[in-house]
Amino acid sequence: MLVDSHCHLDKLDLSAHGGDLEAALQAAYDRHIRHILCIGINLENIDQVVALAERHAPVFASVGVHPLYRESREPTQEDLLSIARHPKVVAIGETGLDYFYGEGDLQWQRDRFHIHIEAARQCRLPLIIHTRGAKEDTLRDLREIGQGEVNGVLHCFTEDLDMAKQALDLGFMISISGIVTFRNATELRDVVKALPLDRLLVETDAPWLAPVPHRGKQNEPQYVVEVAEKVAQIKGLSLDEVARVTTENFFTVFAKARLNADQVGVQG
Repeated sequence: MLVDSHCHLDKLDLSAHGGDLEAALQAAYDRHIRHILCIGINLENIDQVVALAERHAPVFASVGVHPLYRESREPTQEDLLSIARHPKVVAIGETGLDYFYGEGDLQWQRDRFHIHIEAARQCRLPLIIHTRGAKEDTLRDLREIGQGEVNGVLHCFTEDLDMAKQALDLGFMISISGIVTFRNATELRDVVKALPLDRLLVETDAPWLAPVPHRGKQNEPQYVVEVAEKVAQIKGLSLDEVARVTTENFFTVFAKARLNADQVGVQG
């Protein structure tokens, strides 16, 4: 079985499935995807994200405000902690720093990031990190604000091997998206080859970044299979082995998801 460790079910265009999210999920289940983490990116939409997780046993949720959503309501620690008490909310984020697309003075991103890190420390849930072009500040803030008490995932990783290794030293995992299948992603494939499998996750980031051979289409959770296949090819392993280890990795970092899955009997 596989886990799509990062997607946005609430953003999917369901027209290809007759407007039915159940059909989109069934397409994933038919390809042996057994769990999906639906990511919160703003507070305005968090009720919808959590409701999706409530209605579908294999789906979990996170709570956070994306670093590029400046117009979203700014989260307080209490906002994040209150929503994180929900049994299906298993992580804080998506949060982080984006200096690639961000413009002007980005201190507001760091201030928001600090709120998320501190919330994760308090509720002892993992962080889901978005980072682009902000290597030094991301790692420094995780060290200084996290104080060794926060772990999680650097999602949709596109940075260099040195950053990946430093993140691993801080207790984070590295999540690989469909970008790894892109023709020009040579450096990312080198990172995947160099890192131990027991520190990797796979994701879609659906509806964006559809992997080869689905480029140009909307991405969906079912396409995490293609991501895992590419990881298996790079590392010279079977798809079954990559599926087994990345699934175990998911439940290691998202321990609350393991507890929830065990309780409702959907793991495995």
